[in-house]
Amino acid sequence: MTTIIAETSGNSLHPVTAQLVTAAGGDATIICPGGTGADEAAALSGVAKVISVEGDCFATFDGGAWGSAISSLCEGRVIAAATANGRELAASIAALKGCAVVQDVTGIDGDSITRPIYSGKANETLTVSADTILTVRPNTFPGADGGGSAPVNTVNQSADVAVAVQEAIAKASERLDVSDADVIISGGRGMGSIDNFSHLEAIADTLGAAVGASRAVVDEWGMSHSMQVGQTGKTVNPSLYIAVGISGAIQHLAGMRSSKYIVAINKDPDAPIFGVADYGIVATWEEALPALAEALGNL
Repeated sequence: MTTIIAETSGNSLHPVTAQLVTAAGGDATIICPGGTGADEAAALSGVAKVISVEGDCFATFDGGAWGSAISSLCEGRVIAAATANGRELAASIAALKGCAVVQDVTGIDGDSITRPIYSGKANETLTVSADTILTVRPNTFPGADGGGSAPVNTVNQSADVAVAVQEAIAKASERLDVSDADVIISGGRGMGSIDNFSHLEAIADTLGAAVGASRAVVDEWGMSHSMQVGQTGKTVNPSLYIAVGISGAIQHLAGMRSSKYIVAINKDPDAPIFGVADYGIVATWEEALPALAEALGNL
């Protein structure tokens, strides 16, 4: 038996939830914290049952509170999304149930689990028990189709909420996540400093795009890990991916090379990123971004 923890976006189900159903192999129970997306989950093919868990603790995300509220409902193998919330919730449930947790899974074959290691330079295969908690990377499995009609059971739960500064958390979540975006503009070391990402954000606002970052920027400049694109970050598949000042390390290419169109802006004509780009511009960001902003303003 497999239990899936639904991932939500606003007031609806996040597309990664359908991917988790495929990863589970069908006949899964989906738990919807706060009841969000319960009807959508029930309509997914391969879902046997949906548990809508309601309670005041679900007003704002808190991994400990949510884990306490839903851990007793989790049976068999538990699968969540490898997102910031999903990883925290999986760890909380694993601690409460006293079982192992494996993060960032990219392949499931029965009890055989695959995930990247050594900063994405290699993959390891593990044999896990039936009650292991797994988090699965978004966009590594296809989404389950619709057409299901699983029953929805409602359970009322509550737990202490230990979240402060709720307003700040909501504000931080306003910008589009790279996993959801159809257009992404990402920056690397070539941007010079973290302050210069404001130029990427301005273009992202014009395009309705998400802002991403390379691993080097996240590790060295303190950018949020939620922005990291690559094998040790998020795997993305947008219609348009614009890479600015990113040389194109293997682990970064692994996370974005399936994008429909890739535009690379880099001052080094020999940068590996040009090997996967559909369009390449040899220039610094200072030269290219103002021209891009002007062109967008004339559309």
